[in-house]
Amino acid sequence: MRVLITGAAGMVGRKLTERLVKDGRLAGRPITALDLSDVVPPTAPQVPGIKARPRAGDVSMPGIAEALIEKKPSLVFHLAGIVSGESESNFELGYRVNLDGTRALFDAIRLSGHNPRVVFTSSIAVFGAPFPEVIHDDFQQVPLTSYGTQKLISELLLNDYSRRGFFDGIGIRLPTLVVRPGKANKAASSFFSGIIREPLNGQEALLPVPRSVVHTHASPRSAVNFLIHAAEIEGAKVGTRRNITMPGVGVTVEEQIDALRRIAGEDVVKLIREEPDEAVWKIVQNWPTRFDTSRARELGFTAEQSFDEIVKGYIEEELGERGE
Repeated sequence: MRVLITGAAGMVGRKLTERLVKDGRLAGRPITALDLSDVVPPTAPQVPGIKARPRAGDVSMPGIAEALIEKKPSLVFHLAGIVSGESESNFELGYRVNLDGTRALFDAIRLSGHNPRVVFTSSIAVFGAPFPEVIHDDFQQVPLTSYGTQKLISELLLNDYSRRGFFDGIGIRLPTLVVRPGKANKAASSFFSGIIREPLNGQEALLPVPRSVVHTHASPRSAVNFLIHAAEIEGAKVGTRRNITMPGVGVTVEEQIDALRRIAGEDVVKLIREEPDEAVWKIVQNWPTRFDTSRARELGFTAEQSFDEIVKGYIEEELGERGE
């Protein structure tokens, strides 16, 4: 089986690559080739039996998508994209990468005529305020950010291209992923990880929004599990609605901090400093809060049950002995 991952140099792309290499199989078939694509060259693992090929290029630029699809991968993970904050601040870049790049990839697959499974990472940003207390999959999708709009249009494309038989697509709406390792990125949601990650690493963290903010989270580990399950699930079980809201843990920022306190202590929590940021708050206050993800769970998608699990998972995977 040949597998293509766009956005392979990103955090989720790297973790997905590691998982695929570790498992060696997907949907009951051995993985023989990995095509790893990003705007910077991804690191290609050296593993006997799997030919890993790094490819540097912007999928929205002419000819790049066609080159990626040339060898007709059986499975495509489309993770490449510009994050929420950058999409809002750079209108043209966001639409070029998140929408035009997705359309270019989908059309390259359509024109190749080989009908692979396509797993697309969407976002809960496709939903816009005002919200009910709990949001269902069929809640009206009127995003209030450019990022959410780009993801929603891509969802509709995926649904239509699947309906037409050009490929077999599954879109997974990711909650905010925490705790993200490494440095903060330009996503408006970056602080959700920062207020956990930085204190655990002995650094000050800035909190730009009120502690009463409610948001839904899942771990990077869960995100990889979502992707793997989406690659393996039978399309007939999903039906005609090909985009699914993933499960997660809905908590307030205060509850996030309480979990950190229980696990790491008050001295660590004291490294969080509140510093309101109107630009971030303007975006975050239009985001959804809690979800009814019964459809995803019925289809076999699972995530953490508490924010404590998410914090402990970060310590286990990223800090090792330093977190003991």
